[in-house]
Amino acid sequence: MRAKSNRRGKVAVAALAATAAGSLAFGIAVGMTPASDPPAASRLTIPQLAGQRFVFGFTGTSVPPAVARLIREGGAAGVVLFAGNFPTRDAGRRLIRRLQGIPRPPRLRDPLLVMTDQEGGLVKRVSGAPRASAEQMGARGAAYSREQGRLTARNLRDVGVNVDLAPVLDVARPGGVIADTDRGFGSTAERVAATGAPFATALQEGGVAATAKHFPGLGAARENTDFAVQRLAIPKRRLRSVDERPYEPYVATGGSLVMISSAIYPAFSQKPASLSRSIAVGELRSRLGFRGVSATDALGSAAVKAVGGSTRAALAAAKAGTDLLLFSDYRAAARAQRALRRKLREGKVDRDRAEVSAQRVLTLRHRLRVGSLP
Repeated sequence: MRAKSNRRGKVAVAALAATAAGSLAFGIAVGMTPASDPPAASRLTIPQLAGQRFVFGFTGTSVPPAVARLIREGGAAGVVLFAGNFPTRDAGRRLIRRLQGIPRPPRLRDPLLVMTDQEGGLVKRVSGAPRASAEQMGARGAAYSREQGRLTARNLRDVGVNVDLAPVLDVARPGGVIADTDRGFGSTAERVAATGAPFATALQEGGVAATAKHFPGLGAARENTDFAVQRLAIPKRRLRSVDERPYEPYVATGGSLVMISSAIYPAFSQKPASLSRSIAVGELRSRLGFRGVSATDALGSAAVKAVGGSTRAALAAAKAGTDLLLFSDYRAAARAQRALRRKLREGKVDRDRAEVSAQRVLTLRHRLRVGSLP
């Protein structure tokens, strides 16, 4: 019981300190044509191309000048907001309106991605729905989970949030951090698939893009990767049959984004998952057929610091094929963005691959404008 209490405390600390954006796949079928065509990534300048890989946070309810400048120059795909950005609903709503009102380059005028963690239970940044934890939704069944997703979409749209960093599709193991903090829909792949996907579907029907996390699965982790490096020595066959299983209906029904874990899965790679091409591309895209936007977990976590810091990790994630690079602090994001620009100019990051990732992001932003989420 003490361990569970301590873990709940760590989740609360993470929420207040905004050190984690944890815990984005949009069934963006790039070949599907919405009401009008999204901007072409091939026409972006190198600074803009790099910029469309970044989402970052900041404190308070005023837009820092450096954040406004990044947005004006096309150096941001969006922002991630935390509880401190929502001291009241009205304050958060005004902040988001100011962010969306910042002038942007002609090809980047679709809505910014405005993300927040609204899982329910211990992890909520905005007051209101969902009024149950993932564990409670899983226990009550698909219809209840879907209704909470519907209410959550309405709640988030009311303040201007268009991306929910939820649902958590981790299969919760007894004694693991996901189970101990009530963040999992269940302890079996079947239960998580049956109740997590309806929450996501209802979110998207309500105009908010869903984000399944933490691929390929964090349910066996003893600690949150925000606080400690986690190596999950699970056989490849079990990862696929259990932990990746809830992503199958999510992908099939057009889930908006997938957040890739910062844990290490030795069955696939010795790198954190979001930095591993065998996971970010091999498992998520080639095996499961996901065609939407992938994102890192927060690139300021203990798990990322262990591999050389956030800038090095961001470059590795970009090379691995993870689309969005998520930072809780805009200053760290700006440093990493400058490094990515240099690598693109030097040809050390492949431009063609960078355009593929940026195109997924541009398509998501466009779909949010025209109201064509799957």
